[in-house]
Amino acid sequence: MTLKKNDMKPKLEPRDNYYTLLKRVLIGSIVFLGLLCLYYGSSFAPHSPRSLGDSSSAVDPFFGGFILKEDEEKISTEQLDFIVPKTIPVCDMRYSELIPCLDRNLIYQLKWKPNLTLMEHYERHCPPPERRYNCLIPPPVGYKIPIRWPASRDEVWKVNIPHTHLAKEKSDQNWMVVNGDKINFPGGGTHFHDGADKYISSLARMLKFPQDKLNSGGHIRTVLDVGCGVASFGAYLLQHDIIAMSLAPNDVHENQIQFALERGIPSTLGVLGTKRLPYPSRSFELAHCSRCRIDWLQRDGILLLELDRLLRPGGYFAYSSPEAYAHDPENLKVWHSMHDLLKRMCWRVISKRDQTVIWAKSLSNSCYFKRAPETQPKLCSSSDNPDETWNVSMRACILPYSSHMHKAKGSSLLPWPQRLTAPPARLEEVGISSEEFQADTSIWHFRVNEYWNMMDSMVQHNTFRNIMDMNSELGGFAAALNDKDVWVMNVAPVSASSKLKIIYDRGLIGTVHDW
Repeated sequence: MTLKKNDMKPKLEPRDNYYTLLKRVLIGSIVFLGLLCLYYGSSFAPHSPRSLGDSSSAVDPFFGGFILKEDEEKISTEQLDFIVPKTIPVCDMRYSELIPCLDRNLIYQLKWKPNLTLMEHYERHCPPPERRYNCLIPPPVGYKIPIRWPASRDEVWKVNIPHTHLAKEKSDQNWMVVNGDKINFPGGGTHFHDGADKYISSLARMLKFPQDKLNSGGHIRTVLDVGCGVASFGAYLLQHDIIAMSLAPNDVHENQIQFALERGIPSTLGVLGTKRLPYPSRSFELAHCSRCRIDWLQRDGILLLELDRLLRPGGYFAYSSPEAYAHDPENLKVWHSMHDLLKRMCWRVISKRDQTVIWAKSLSNSCYFKRAPETQPKLCSSSDNPDETWNVSMRACILPYSSHMHKAKGSSLLPWPQRLTAPPARLEEVGISSEEFQADTSIWHFRVNEYWNMMDSMVQHNTFRNIMDMNSELGGFAAALNDKDVWVMNVAPVSASSKLKIIYDRGLIGTVHDW
């Protein structure tokens, strides 16, 4: 229903009732407009004339965007009744942990035959229309309000994730411990039994970073943790101003990512299989694998080439696994083959100590051009878009840098936190000017302050932890939340996936998704 000016005039009702009604209408309208803003962010992107008003004004250009012109068609009440469902049923309790496009039971029921060796059964396989559930996924029986961050890093309610198999299987590695009605996370891992914090410091020492700080003065900000387990590595990186995309499949370990998200740690389901990971090229300063059980040599090293696509110029790969230190014939064979492959990819060993080796990739294209003819892996074709990721197969080739990155011998990004608000060089690739970027940043700062002030009297300061922006555009919403104790999963729809690289260049994280 559309409110008209006459509707807001006082009726012949008591004065108090009128002001109460007016207050409710105004609050409801503001919240409704705020939700529309979040969901339809693309309509007010910097490239859109509606968002390029005078950013110095105290009035948000968003609010002017909904004034209908005389020739614009209004949505009727009948149309709204058709669009908005009256009720949505709740699914059966046996579906309380259903992930529709990552449901291995569905694969077996429909007798699909994915290649298990290539991990295809852990990739996305969405059900046909007749097998889709139009119902709300219920929480587990006895579900409790999650423990608030930062306490949730170290403990969660057992009833919220009723899986204790990992606690028994990894009991000697300090992954997790069942303690009464809670599950505790001591911070251990397969290769860091003594805790992720000490392991992180050891990586910094291997790289000779100042004061044993892995963030290297803000130059290491975004990390990809492959085969992350319950994401304790990513959890302890946060205190160093480093944010990790912690990645693991929905495998026999009973959905490790569910534990990570319950803890309030940035993470997502995914696997290095046959498809590109849904992240833009040159997104991460560091990739990490601690006993991730990945066969890096399969298919001519295609999985290492996917890491190469994702790492920034000079980016690091920290690898903790028996191949890095064991001296038996089998592990030595793998080590020599892996070392030879990475050398041909123009990576070099920076440090090798104890159970870990760290490589760095080339800063420019110079090494590629010096390789002997016919050297494998070959360079990718210039027509291959390195940022096209949704349902795109991996390529067994090296993606050379753009001419700008080659000349700069690096990403040209400022250290964190300056990069959060500084226009990145890759703006030009998505057709957005520095002025438009800065206007978008200012607008979202204004909006988020208004949202937060409206909610301040209704919610506690630590009510929110895991936030999703369903149409992230340039990441202005997440950037404006940087001073809050939250993290944002920025989601770029496939049609706007090219802008996700800007979000990573700001030191934020996100993914591509086809809504």
